[in-house]
Amino acid sequence: MFNNNQEIFEILSEAISEGILIVDENQTIIAVNASTEEMFGYNKDELNNKPLETLIPSNYHKGHGKQFNSYYKNSEKRTMGKGRALFAVKKDGNTFPVEVGLNPFNVADKKYVMALVIDITERKNYTDKLEKTVEERTKQLREALETEKELNDLKTKFLSLVSHEFKTPLTGILTSSMLLSKYQLAEQQDKRDKHINTINSKVQYLNNILNDFLSVEKLESGKVNYKFTEFRLSKVVNEVVYNANMLLKEGQKIKYPENIDDISLTQDEKTIELALSNLVHNAIKYSPENTTIELQVNQNQNNTIFKIIDNGIGIPENDQKNIFNRYFRAENALLNQGTGIGLNIVKTHLENLGGAIQFESKENIGSTFTITIPNTPN
Repeated sequence: MFNNNQEIFEILSEAISEGILIVDENQTIIAVNASTEEMFGYNKDELNNKPLETLIPSNYHKGHGKQFNSYYKNSEKRTMGKGRALFAVKKDGNTFPVEVGLNPFNVADKKYVMALVIDITERKNYTDKLEKTVEERTKQLREALETEKELNDLKTKFLSLVSHEFKTPLTGILTSSMLLSKYQLAEQQDKRDKHINTINSKVQYLNNILNDFLSVEKLESGKVNYKFTEFRLSKVVNEVVYNANMLLKEGQKIKYPENIDDISLTQDEKTIELALSNLVHNAIKYSPENTTIELQVNQNQNNTIFKIIDNGIGIPENDQKNIFNRYFRAENALLNQGTGIGLNIVKTHLENLGGAIQFESKENIGSTFTITIPNTPN
C-alpha cells in the first residue's frame, strides 16, 4: 500500500540534500531519494526491495538486526551515530562514517521507518584532525613543562655545584694565605713555598672553571671563532704533557709518542690542545696512584686519531649514556672536584670542526677516549 504514496515521497524527497530511505518491518528498502543514490553509488532500482544490510558493512550485520527490531517495536524517534562510530558501505565496497536520523510512521496500519542519512566523512576527518592537533599540542605542552622542570632542576644543581666548586679552593687559598704569615723565618721557606704552590694551584683551578663557563657561553651564542693553521702535533702533545705532569699523583706517569715530529695538522690548534688537556687531566684525576696514562697518536690520509687510555675508576654502565651531557657527573665521580662541563665542551668543539669523540669504559678497570679530527678543515 505504500506504493500509492511513492510519487508523493519522490516529490518531497528529491529536493533534500541528505539521503532518505524508507524500510518496512522486514528491513526491506521500499524507497530512496536521489541523494541516497548519489551517496551510495546505486540507482533506486538496485536498492528498492533489497535488504537494508546492503548498505551496512558486513562486520556490523550480526548486531544490526537485533537493534533494528528493538527500535522498531518501541517506535521511538532517535539519532544514530552521534558521538560514536557508525558506518555505511557504498556499492564499490568503500565504507564511510554516517549519522542517521530514524523516524517511524504508519501507513494503512503498517509500520515503516524513514532514515535520514548524513555523510559525516568531512566532519569526522576534521574532528580527527582536531583531536590529533589537540593531542600533539598537549604532548608538546607536557614536554615543555617537563623540560622547564628539568631546566629548573639543572639550574638548582648547577648553582649548588658552582658554590661547592668555588668554596673548596677559596677555603684552601684563605687557609694558605693565613698560614703564610706564620712562617717568617728563613729556614721556613719550604713551608712558605708549599702554601704558595697551594694558592697557585687553587687559583689556576678557579681560572679553569671560569674558562669553562665562558666557553659554554661562547658556544651557545655562536661567538666561537676558530683559527685554522698548520702545526706540528709534537708541539701540542708536548705542551699538554708538560702541563699535565704538574698534576700527576704519586707514582703516576704519562706515556706518549715522542717520534711524531713529522706529523702535522691543519686545524684550530687551541681547540686540539683543549680537548687533549681535558681528557688527559680527567685520566689523571680519576686514576689511582702508581698508574700509567697513555696518549696515542695515529694519522691516516684523512684523519688524525688520538687515544687517551687510563686504568682508573671507569664509568658505570648506567651513566655512560649521559657522560657528554652538560653538568652531568658519573655516580662514582661525585667525590672528585669537577663541574661536569669539560666533556660537553670538548664534544661540541670537535663536532664544530667536523670531528668526533667516542669512549669505551668499564667500571674499576679504566677508560679509553678516542678523538677523530680531520687533517684539514671541512
